Amino acid sequence: MGLSFIDELLSEMPNSFRGIFFCKAIDEILLQNKAWRDEAYSCLESLLSAMVHKNASDIDLGGERTNGKIWYRIYGHKSPALDVADYTKEEVSVMLLSFLQDAQKERLYENKSIDFALSLNIAGTEKSYRFRGSTYFERSTICANFRLVNQKLFSMADLEIPAPIEKRLNLKSEKSGLVLITGITGSGKSSTLDSIVDMNNRDNDAHIIVLGNPIEFVHDSALSLVTHREIGEDVGSFQRGTIEALRQDPDIVVVGEMRDAATMATVLEVTDSGHKVFSTLHTSSTVDSIHRIIAEFPPTEQDRIRHRLADTLKVVISQKLVPNKDGRLTLAKEILSVNTSVQSAIRNNNLSEIFQMLTEGKQQGMFTMQQDLYRLVKAGIITVETAMNYCNNKKVMVRLLKY
Repeated sequence: MGLSFIDELLSEMPNSFRGIFFCKAIDEILLQNKAWRDEAYSCLESLLSAMVHKNASDIDLGGERTNGKIWYRIYGHKSPALDVADYTKEEVSVMLLSFLQDAQKERLYENKSIDFALSLNIAGTEKSYRFRGSTYFERSTICANFRLVNQKLFSMADLEIPAPIEKRLNLKSEKSGLVLITGITGSGKSSTLDSIVDMNNRDNDAHIIVLGNPIEFVHDSALSLVTHREIGEDVGSFQRGTIEALRQDPDIVVVGEMRDAATMATVLEVTDSGHKVFSTLHTSSTVDSIHRIIAEFPPTEQDRIRHRLADTLKVVISQKLVPNKDGRLTLAKEILSVNTSVQSAIRNNNLSEIFQMLTEGKQQGMFTMQQDLYRLVKAGIITVETAMNYCNNKKVMVRLLKY
């Protein structure tokens, strides 16, 4: 069942309108008809509600690509929902425009995409859920992805973070330094980061500034004062928010993502000034994360960045969500704890040496992705095939499994 009014709405639209002009014309019509706008909003709410009840992490809708279907990702697998109504690309455009605010629409039309957060009370759960949304154009039609923000904050024990690493993550033990959570999209970086923030919020009398695009999980101030600043709403950019944080008396600054050299340089500057900084990167291993940061800068600056990174980097957690034998997802990770040997390897551009340090660093809480996947195989949680599919080094993985 689609929108009851769609035929009437389209009859009022010029056939030649596409892209932004089509969206603006829809918006004008919706402004004149509250009942249509409410119905469209209600339809979108029902799709997001179904997402919660299906235990889906993501929903994709709109555009030519979907063939009129609503697509959900459930435990890592994305497929069209057979028990949900089909919606044309025009109907999805109406639904998306029904809830975007005027300022958001302006940014969408200017940048051709917009990221935002949305809170909804879901019927049957008596809870408020948060979603991270991304609306963008595909072949002149707006479409969207919504990701359900994890409602559960995990403990360090839940995440199986070794005690030496947990200590380094806590402001009580280390007052400054850079901590990175890395992984591909959908690897659970935000959930891990929020769990670390929660631990510090409950253990320290401090000020935590969270910069997000958008803000996903909202932390209630506990022992710490937690300030949330959303990119685009409260501050212009990650770089600007990080610079401004220095004048806001922070103990911890959380930078949702380091996307470019300017943000990375600013994060290193804030860390140099004696603050603790947590951030994320889209990389698949701990060593790749170091490579990525250095490579973002021109060759003439890379030696200087190596030395700054060696001085400031404390912990890198690189993670993946891998399918387990129960058909769900399990966290696998690689952890690097930066000691004097790792610092020396970074300064001297001998990053290949770090892998051996990871392999032999169990007492300091370090291990490779292959070692953690092997642990999951031995525990009967994942299959050998899964370990081989998700490892970073197949030769090392084979040796471990044979051993």
